[in-house]
Amino acid sequence: MPFLPTEPRRRAPLVAAAVAVVCAGVVAVALTSGMSTGAPAPTRAAAVSAPAAPTATRTPTPAASPRAEDAVDAPASTTVAAATGRTVPVSSTPGGKATEQLANPQASGAPLVFRVTDQRDGWVQVQLARRPNGSTGWVPAASVKTSTTPFAIVVTESTNTLDLYQAGRVVDSYPVATGTGGTPTPTGRFALTELLAPTNDGYGPYAYGTTAFSDVLNSFGGGPGQIGLHGTDDASSIGTDASHGCVRMRNADITALAERLPLGTPFQVR
Repeated sequence: MPFLPTEPRRRAPLVAAAVAVVCAGVVAVALTSGMSTGAPAPTRAAAVSAPAAPTATRTPTPAASPRAEDAVDAPASTTVAAATGRTVPVSSTPGGKATEQLANPQASGAPLVFRVTDQRDGWVQVQLARRPNGSTGWVPAASVKTSTTPFAIVVTESTNTLDLYQAGRVVDSYPVATGTGGTPTPTGRFALTELLAPTNDGYGPYAYGTTAFSDVLNSFGGGPGQIGLHGTDDASSIGTDASHGCVRMRNADITALAERLPLGTPFQVR
């Protein structure tokens, strides 16, 4: 079932790959799926124990204004860009010298697809799957094919819920598990980068990779602490703060999302 950026309800041929995200203690052997012929690299770093998260001291501020980063990021339409060649050059400024070349497909075998954040004179600004969270770069418009998606997902940690938006309106809401106090799920505006069909235990039937990375774990389970959105074999954890930073869903729920959401879909944690 091909999974194309212009047809978000269809899925692409699956390619075997090894993947590790922050919420599993072993490297996950998985099948990748996506919207074209490339994908983000699987996690690589060896698992290590992470230092305890520092305890922040905060002084309450009466009648504090809502934080801008907590505003819902669910546009009615989002532009996504799928790589068309074997590599995509990335520059720090539009028209600038390339600082790196991203492979397509990436090491996991999934397609290289970006969320677009700006466009200017033949250049496309895209969100990158790397630290620090929120990193962007500019790629030539000629190196990608753009399309749009009406979908967005918003995770609210205080309620452990995930809202699915379509055309700017909530169409479904799901209970989820998020990170514990020591390994919180990072907040911010991210994107889905790959779709995996794991063959190892723990992830459920599907796992999305994202552009988010743990603020606490720099390496874990063979990977660099990349945050995933996936199913779980522990349904009792849903609705609680239970993970190492990933967002867990019931297996039926992640399957429903896997059948609808294209890569590049906005993924917000607030």
